[in-house]
Amino acid sequence: MEKVIFSIKYEIIEDKKDEFLDVIRELKSVVKAEGLESYNVYSVKGKKNVYQEIYVFENTEAYDNYDDVADGRTDLLMNKLSDLVKPNSTQYLTLNEI
Repeated sequence: MEKVIFSIKYEIIEDKKDEFLDVIRELKSVVKAEGLESYNVYSVKGKKNVYQEIYVFENTEAYDNYDDVADGRTDLLMNKLSDLVKPNSTQYLTLNEI
C-alpha cells in the first residue's frame, strides 16, 4: 500500500517560541494512532520562526481515519498550538506515494 505524508508548515508568533517548543515536546509524546508511522517537527532552514510538522502514515486508510482517533489531550495541545501560529501563515500539503 502507498504511504501518505501530510505536512503543515507555519510561522509562529515571534515571542512565543519557548511556549511553542513546550507544546511540541508534549505533542510529540502523545500523537499516536494506528497506521501513523512517525510524527516529527522541523525548523525550516533560513526562515526564522517557521516550522513544519510531518506525519507519515502507512496507507491512505490510516490517513483518512486519523482525525477520528484524536483524544482530549491532543485536541487541547493542537488548540494551544493554533494560538501560537501567525494568522494566514499555515500551508498544508498531502503527498501520496506512487
